[in-house]
Amino acid sequence: MWYWLFKYVFLGPLLYVIGRPKTQGLEHLPSNGSAILASNHLAVMDSFFLPLMVRRRITFLAKQEYFTGTGVKGRFLAWFYTVVGQVPIDRTDADSAQAALDTAKRILDQGKLLGMYPEGTRSPDGRLYKGKTGLARLALETGVPVIPVAMVGTNVVNPPGARFLRSGKVEVRFGKPMDFSRFDGMAGNRFIERAVIDEVMYALMELSGQEYVDVYAASLKETAAPELPSPTSSRLPESAAG
Repeated sequence: MWYWLFKYVFLGPLLYVIGRPKTQGLEHLPSNGSAILASNHLAVMDSFFLPLMVRRRITFLAKQEYFTGTGVKGRFLAWFYTVVGQVPIDRTDADSAQAALDTAKRILDQGKLLGMYPEGTRSPDGRLYKGKTGLARLALETGVPVIPVAMVGTNVVNPPGARFLRSGKVEVRFGKPMDFSRFDGMAGNRFIERAVIDEVMYALMELSGQEYVDVYAASLKETAAPELPSPTSSRLPESAAG
């Protein structure tokens, strides 16, 4: 109930005023059944504008830190993220990664839409970064379609580090469902999984118009280098083109 109240009563109307969101390719979303929505990640508000534009409920996997805060504020945020459809996952080690994968499978087994950010974290500069293979393994093990989703303009409405939302124009672009059944039985093969996620990232690059950088966004943030690396190419490896 709270999910729909936030979407249509409390938060949704405000986001429509601030972001004036519109969609492209909404017909590519299935009216029922499970699918993975693979989105680029520009801002925290991606997880709010995307569900706003889709009639069906979307469940996201969110880092556990969102749910472990203390005090009144921490408890409120944990409740809020839960009611708006986010599920906590621990990303600290290999066992935690497998637990997250199992959680994602359960969501898809229930015929739901699962939202994932293959970059693993928000883009530090608006460019598109190398995808992690967890999404690829999930797609191969479940056989569900992957729908690329490009968020455009959310980093203007919700700039990194800003305390308040700003007026802007948000567009949510949905690409054609991607079928990886040709790789049936190959889950766990790191070369196949890399080829799959590269194909997804290539679709996101074309859909969003972002420049591609062939490094992980998380590693870039950890090093905090004074200068960002130049993109190696505007295209992904040949394996991504299928």
